[in-house]
Parts: sequence; structure tokens; C-alpha cells
Amino acid sequence: MAVLQGLQPERVFHFFEEITKIPHGSGNTKEISDFLVNFAKERNLEYRQDENNNVIIRKSATLGYEDAPTVILQGHCDMVAEKTPESNHDFHKDPLKLKIVGDYITAEDTTLGGDDGIAVAFMMAVLDDDTLKHPAIEALITTDEEIGLLGAAALDCSDLKGKYFINMDSEEEGYLWISCAGGLTAITEIPVRYEQRSGAQYEISISGLLGGHSGVEIDKNRANSNILMGRLIYSLSQELDYSIAELEGGLKDNAIPRSTSMVIVADGSAEETLQSFAEKMTEDLRKEYSGTDGDITVACRKCGEGELAVLDTVSKEKVCFFLMNVPNGIQKMSGEIEGLVETSTNLGIIKLGPSVLYGSSSVRSSVGSGKDALTDRIRYVTEFLGGEFTPQGAYPAWEYKKDSRLRDLMVEVYEKQFGEKPEVKAIHAGLECGLFYGKMPELDCVSFGPTMHNVHTTEEELSISSVQRMYAYLLNVLESIHN
Repeated sequence: MAVLQGLQPERVFHFFEEITKIPHGSGNTKEISDFLVNFAKERNLEYRQDENNNVIIRKSATLGYEDAPTVILQGHCDMVAEKTPESNHDFHKDPLKLKIVGDYITAEDTTLGGDDGIAVAFMMAVLDDDTLKHPAIEALITTDEEIGLLGAAALDCSDLKGKYFINMDSEEEGYLWISCAGGLTAITEIPVRYEQRSGAQYEISISGLLGGHSGVEIDKNRANSNILMGRLIYSLSQELDYSIAELEGGLKDNAIPRSTSMVIVADGSAEETLQSFAEKMTEDLRKEYSGTDGDITVACRKCGEGELAVLDTVSKEKVCFFLMNVPNGIQKMSGEIEGLVETSTNLGIIKLGPSVLYGSSSVRSSVGSGKDALTDRIRYVTEFLGGEFTPQGAYPAWEYKKDSRLRDLMVEVYEKQFGEKPEVKAIHAGLECGLFYGKMPELDCVSFGPTMHNVHTTEEELSISSVQRMYAYLLNVLESIHN
């Protein structure tokens, strides 16, 4: 029996559960793309699928709406694929295991993919329902949004006719988003060398962090485990002679990393010093991050003995210098919009390889020069250490549009439906609206969505009641678009 069976609106929750049965992590979207194509074929709907697995599905206007402007409904079909350390889930073949807890849908030991599977479910429900009243619809489902808006960047938009553009990749009911930050992924590769060292081997880990979306939660003062590991490497060097053999933390550049681990080689007599150090750092960090990451844990365990390849002294210093000096977190708040993060960066991934330390940061700013300046800082630190810097997946900011008929209409419909006005705001997270607005400057764009919590983490949850309200709202908006 389907976990979500019986939930209303039935079509929305049915399609959402079907989506969760199909592996669709970023970079693995062919199967979900083909699923959408088959959905269109079964309903005799016009569609286009490109080489990047983006899909456009068209549905004609209903009676009386033939002269209304075409509406583009948009969301992305890829998800952030994160799981708990103890999970055996295979994101390339296993369906997600859904469960309902009170008003929320969540997944067992993995991310849920409500970001942005619920938008895809909304679109499929609209396309599947012939009883609705609406203008002509172009349902635009993009791919690889979570790793740099790659599908949207590559999409040929020349055949799109819509002028109203409704993005459904927002995660808080009661808000209409009308501007977002631009950004890019900053890739760092710093060369390292190894030598052999004999001794006791210890694994040191930093875990128990809350993590979160590097755009939406960057202002929540949450700790970054990769940055904390840099502090640990430096502080431990003041107390102990040790060498680094392994280092790894984080899975996605746009997710605040929750855990980082390192294997070191030291003398067998170092265990007591290491345990004492771990306990003291745990105590200090829990106090420092009280209220945001109160469960931070620094742990140490002996994991072997003998000879192991470790970083030489210069390479160890390079790693320490990078982690202690690379920009991370909020860099500037907006001087015009109260409470809006203007510029930030998140070191989401570090991994020590055979010849390089690899790092990946998500850089965001609603001001182009701010994004460029922050990128240059990361580039400079990288190149100062003899490394190579590569920017990837750059996307533009979505700038505020003073005159917006769609925004005014959606505010009016919201107020009529809920008895109060929505908050109209800018968001620091990157949305695909900026890319499409750059390609089609005549677009009138608004973003909204149902309430989700802890996206990009294994605690991700999607509000059932909010889905119900926001889907009804979407239908009311579509019915209200006459000209």
C-alpha cells in the first residue's frame, strides 16, 4: 500500500510518491526525465526532452482562457542525495522510504527530495486534471539544479511562449519571492605530497551538526564541520606531533556539512592526549554554538598501527592554512533590504586525494561585484598555496522588477484565499528564475512553495497541510489569469 494513499489532493501526493520511487539525485536524472516523457505520452500532451534531460510539457488553455497569456510552471527534478552515516541506501537504485510523522512527510535515513519533487508533483497534477480552469501551460522541469542550475543554463528557450513564470522551488508558505542571489561553485585543488610514517593510527571525527541549505540556512549561525576541522588541525598541532593520512567532509557544496573525519598517525602514547583534546573541544564548541548546534561531538578512536602514507610537513601546513583562511559563511548583509544576506560562501566539500586537497564552495551574492570579489578571495588563497582554482556553474542574480502584474495578481489571490497578504521578499538562495529572466527578459517571475524544513539534510520534512493549501492556491492563481 502506498504510504501517502488517502492524502488529499490525491493527484499531488500520488505523483510525489511515484517520484520518490525513482532515483533522481543530481547527475542521475535520465530515469526521472523518461518517466515525465512517458507521463506526457500517455496523456497525448506535447512535450520536448533535450540532451540534458530537461523536459517541457505543454497543455492547451481550457475553454474561456484561449486569449489569456501562457503560463510557465517551473521546478527541477533532481534532489540532493544525502543519507545518514549508518544508512545502506543506494541512491542509484533504491526508492526512498517515506513515512508520515504528524503533519509531515519525511524519508527514513535520507533526504526526502521535497526540494523540488513537490513542484514536479504540482505540475503533473495540473497536467493530469481536465476539470481545471487555466490558461495555456508550459510545464518546465529542469535537471541538475542542485549542482549549479546546469539544466536551466543549457536549456534552449526559443520555443517557450510563456510570459508569466511561476517557479515552485521555495520552501516557506506565506512568502512570495521576487528576487534571488546569483552564484557559482568554486573548485579548489591544492597539490599535496605524501611520505611514509609508522605509528598508531587514530580517527578523529566532528559530527552532530545540524547542517542545512547553504542559501536558506546560512544566516542561522550553524557550524560548518569542514571549517571546524581546520581549527582542530591547527589547535592539535600546538599539543601533539602528528601527521594527516586521510581527510574528508561534506557531500554537496550547497549543503552546510554536518560531519568531517580525519585519520592521523602519531605515537602510541598520544591516545590520552587525543581523548582529552576531543573532550575539551566538544565542550568548547557546544558552548560556542549553543542554540544552533548543541550536539556537536569531537570523537577520537584508535583504528590501527603500523606504516601509512601521510602528508609531508609542507602539505599538512597547506591544508591547515586553507581551512583556516578560506572564506566561509556570511560575508555581507544587504544595506537596502533588512535581514537579507547579500553575499555568502559555504565550503561544502573537502577531500584529501592521492595528489590534491579538493575543496568545493558555494558562492552566492545578489550583487555581481560582491560575487566576483568573494570568488577572487577563494582564488587567491588557492593560488597562494600553489593550487588551481576553477569556477563552475555560474548563474546570474534574479533582480527585483518594480512593475509586475503577476506579483500583484498573486498577492491579490493570496489575500482573498487566506485573509491576509503574503510577505513579498528577496531570497539569498539561488533560484532558476535568474537564468530564465536573463534568457527571456520579458518574463514576469514569482516563486512560491509549501513549507519544508531542513532541506538538503536527512531531517528534511514536507508539511502535508501546507502542500494542500499551496496547491489550492496555485489552482486559484491559474484560474485568475485571464489577461
